[in-house]
Amino acid sequence: MLEDLQPGWLWLIGGVLLLMLEIVAPGFFLLFIGAAAIATGLFVVLFDLGLAPALALFALYTALAVAVGRKVYANRPVNSSDPHLNDRSARLIGRTVTVVEAVDEHGGRVRVGDGDWSARGDHAEPGSRVRITGVDGNCLTVEAERTLPPA
Repeated sequence: MLEDLQPGWLWLIGGVLLLMLEIVAPGFFLLFIGAAAIATGLFVVLFDLGLAPALALFALYTALAVAVGRKVYANRPVNSSDPHLNDRSARLIGRTVTVVEAVDEHGGRVRVGDGDWSARGDHAEPGSRVRITGVDGNCLTVEAERTLPPA
């Protein structure tokens, strides 16, 4: 039965199968490869191309579809209820922590949970509490918390 089908129809069927696989196993590339296979199939049906030109056309369409798809997906912002989900240090901004080693503009250490982090900012003595205002690499930026008593 398959040997009775024209090659263009096989390209079209393959493209539709790839699109169905994209629905079953969502990813990024099957959608564009499936679209390239469908475009190749339409071109082969209309112009009755051989296998070598069809493969070259498929490679070209795939490269174009993936390039266009990457541009479309790269420019689409991802909305999230928790934008810092995978950025542990950014999630610390706003928290109040205890100073372990004196903090000044050159450095120091603060206790965050059960670990110590490098910090710099307003002058604070060990045992005092500071608020995290930012992150610079792996160093927290802190400011003195004047309204809170020492821990």
